[in-house]
Amino acid sequence: MAFLFEFEGKRPVIADDAFVAPTATLIGDVTVESGASVWYGAVLRGDEGPIVIRENANVQDNSVLHCPPTVTTEIGRGATVGHQCVVHGAVLEDEALVGNGTVVLDGARIGAGSLVAAQSLVQPGAVIPPGVLAAGAPAVVKREIAGTPAEMWVKVNPTHYPELARKHIAGMRPI
Repeated sequence: MAFLFEFEGKRPVIADDAFVAPTATLIGDVTVESGASVWYGAVLRGDEGPIVIRENANVQDNSVLHCPPTVTTEIGRGATVGHQCVVHGAVLEDEALVGNGTVVLDGARIGAGSLVAAQSLVQPGAVIPPGVLAAGAPAVVKREIAGTPAEMWVKVNPTHYPELARKHIAGMRPI
């Protein structure tokens, strides 16, 4: 079972068919919706503001999500937070993807169907529009995502990760 903690009367709410890895940590006001997944070593700390992982979204291994007071961190339907990311007080719209090692800071918004390349830094308040590829530190829009190799990841992850999560639920056993 995952590490789940109540904080000041608020506790994680996890859909029955969501996957939360046994080594993930969820604290306080965290919601994980149907089909969503939170992977090994991820930490979602909803002590100062709510964190919402929408339907079929995934937060991959060793990522950290948090937010400043009264701000919501939201991962949209089918969106992906790659391995070892930090998402702090930001919003990923539906089917957005932030690549491995990316940092997304307070008030930033990643548009639906966009991909932020691995190891990028999305500055506070930045807005990445829908359907683009962004990269860099600071992250800037490089081009439309349609027709690029990056488009495949944005299209595949919303169905791949819920299926992979079901495999982990059914086939993973401690030894």
